[in-house]
Amino acid sequence: MKSGRFVTYMLRCSDDSFYIGHTDNIEQRLSLHQSGKINGYTAQRLPVKLVWMERFHNRHEAFVVERKIKGWSRKKKAALINNDWETICKLSRE
Repeated sequence: MKSGRFVTYMLRCSDDSFYIGHTDNIEQRLSLHQSGKINGYTAQRLPVKLVWMERFHNRHEAFVVERKIKGWSRKKKAALINNDWETICKLSRE
């Protein structure tokens, strides 16, 4: 995993959906999500579980990756969680 202060992360929600976000404090953000203190998507789908994250050197990089992954299909997100780059590449070509 890369080193860096900023993190793009993916949560699996109780309804088996995914939530993607970015932060500069992953421990605090996870705590806020898990306690329902962040109004919105995850607060209605507790509990949540961290299933993937990657570190970046700046907020812009983390945000760009967040936006990219949000546009991916469910299958592609699942492949990312499994670190299955062969499937990610295949789905990207389709």
